[in-house]
Amino acid sequence: MKDVSHYEARLRARLAELTTRVTGVEAQLDEPASADFEERATEREGDEVLEGLGQAGVAEMRMIEAALARIEDGSFGYCVNCGEEISEERLELVPHAPRCRNCA
Repeated sequence: MKDVSHYEARLRARLAELTTRVTGVEAQLDEPASADFEERATEREGDEVLEGLGQAGVAEMRMIEAALARIEDGSFGYCVNCGEEISEERLELVPHAPRCRNCA
C-alpha cells in the first residue's frame, strides 16, 4: 500500500472541497423566496436538487472523516468487516473506502 500520507492529503483536499460546496448550497437554500408564484415553483424544484446535493456532500464528508479517524488510529487501509487489506486500486478510486472489494 502507498504511504498513508498520500491518502490523507487526498482526503483532506476532498473534505475542504466538499465543505466549500455544502456551505454554498446552504447559503443558496437560505436565500429568500421570490414573490412571484411561478418563479417560486421553479425555485422550489431547484431547492430540492440542492438539498440532494447537500445531503450527498454531507454523507461523503462523514465517510472522509471516518477514514481520517482510521488513519489516526492506524487501521486505515484495512477492511472494517474482515480485517483484510484493502487493495491499492480500490483506495485510489475511493480513498475513504472502509471495506475491501469482497465485503463491499
